[in-house]
Amino acid sequence: MERDGGDSAAARERACGTEHSLAGRGLMPADRRPLAIALMGPTASGKTALALDAAQRWNGEIVSVDSALVYRGLDIGAAKPDAAMRAAVPHHLIDLRDPWQIYSAAEFASDARQAIEQIVARGKLPILAGGTGLYFRALLEGLSQLPEADPAVRSAIAAEAGRLGWARMHAQLADVDPVAAARIHTTDPQRIQRALEVYRISGRPISYWQARPPGPRLPVRVLKVVLAPRERAVLHARIEQRLDTMLAQDFLAEVERLRALPRLRAVAAPLDLPAVRAVGYRQAWEYLDGAGSLADFRDRAVQATRQLAKRQLTWLRGELDARWFDPERDRHRLESALVDFLGQRPTVRQASGV
Repeated sequence: MERDGGDSAAARERACGTEHSLAGRGLMPADRRPLAIALMGPTASGKTALALDAAQRWNGEIVSVDSALVYRGLDIGAAKPDAAMRAAVPHHLIDLRDPWQIYSAAEFASDARQAIEQIVARGKLPILAGGTGLYFRALLEGLSQLPEADPAVRSAIAAEAGRLGWARMHAQLADVDPVAAARIHTTDPQRIQRALEVYRISGRPISYWQARPPGPRLPVRVLKVVLAPRERAVLHARIEQRLDTMLAQDFLAEVERLRALPRLRAVAAPLDLPAVRAVGYRQAWEYLDGAGSLADFRDRAVQATRQLAKRQLTWLRGELDARWFDPERDRHRLESALVDFLGQRPTVRQASGV
């Protein structure tokens, strides 16, 4: 795993230090918002364990930033925090939807903002933990205000796609919104569907709405922490180890239970659903459909997870204000960074009745 270059990482830390110094000398207005921590990183990098430790040490609550954890029934394959973890530390935005339902980034941003506000009102530290870049961007940078979803329009598009195929639906999108079509791959049915839905509801392309200014900033000041092994081989080994652990925990039986759900059995193209497209689940579903041997399934799942980690790291390298840490080698440096940041934490009056 190749971490962000030392020079750029040092430049980021100098920039953060300069900002704090200028604020301390009164040259910049002090940001008095409550503090929050964003624990980012590729899959299998140790975010869950760090989030739990930080929450227990600094009186925090965890807000999941993971597009698989929002779905009920996706437990083993999504590495969902177990009952003991959730009893020890409050977790938010887990088990919000059934696996045949859709949950958008805009819905996540709204729900996460509400959870953060409630955590702050209780006088606690919000800890945002996960690896879904779209969710983090929606929350931290804001999304343009899109028209609300219309289930009837969405169902009509899905039915049309069932007859014509998503490649034809993508061609329809290119006719009405070439800008969006250029950004959306023909094999991404969720985004094709949403773009067509927005156009059919509003009469304007989704690219028009996305060009509008985003909503207000978050009510907290966030330290972005990226947890990632320096060597690619270390991350790959962690990915394989986690998959083998999931298989030992009977991950395939979990997928069998999902496949047996009547609402999922009624879906014409279940592999187009975001829940089923989650890494590991899609490969398990295809294996249970008869695609290859168990060894083939394992190889495909490992490869898909590596590709996910690569995409996550590409996104994370664009987070120029994030600080990078190796989960094993940089423990002391990471602890110092957290202690230093949280030392600026203002006193928050707990809301009455909480």
